[in-house]
Amino acid sequence: MTPSRFGDGRRRRIGLLGGSFNPAHAGHRHVARQALRALGLDQVWLLVSPGNPLKPRAGMAPLPQRLASARRIADGRRVIATDIERALGTRFTADTLAKLRQRFPCAVFVFLIGADNLVQLPRWKSWRRIAGSTPLAVLPRPGWTRRALRGAAASVLRRQRCPPAALLAGPKRATSPVRWCFVPAREHAASATAIRAAALHP
Repeated sequence: MTPSRFGDGRRRRIGLLGGSFNPAHAGHRHVARQALRALGLDQVWLLVSPGNPLKPRAGMAPLPQRLASARRIADGRRVIATDIERALGTRFTADTLAKLRQRFPCAVFVFLIGADNLVQLPRWKSWRRIAGSTPLAVLPRPGWTRRALRGAAASVLRRQRCPPAALLAGPKRATSPVRWCFVPAREHAASATAIRAAALHP
């Protein structure tokens, strides 16, 4: 599924939750719902990656299978599962975000990541460009949250941190730094790795 372009000119707040979704699970749905509520988003898009450059191909289910699992946890209205990265031809988040801004000029995008990905963010291609161009919202993950908020990315971006309510609030000057926030929420223990392991050893 590819999200349609907005035709009414209204600026929509869209959360982007990327990942392999191998498979999608209740933890992804929990993150989407928490972000919708805390950030006042209109929608969350589950960006099912054709292939994560930082993850091995071994054990990775085919894209149609992973997309189908994401659709099962989405509602098709406020939480939408999409393989738009395949349509855009992008593999790296920085490139995906740039193309989405071009394609949907009336959208205000917020990049949603778990605390584990905040720890890994400095390993991503052009991670400073990501943080400098798109608001980031970090959600807790069991075993990762404290480490993430004390990690390298959080340290580099410490002056841009703000409360969730302020992430998208108020007019922004062209020279204003793009902000990020930590969304305090209940941690959800679901793990795709654990789900795959349970399927192999029922």
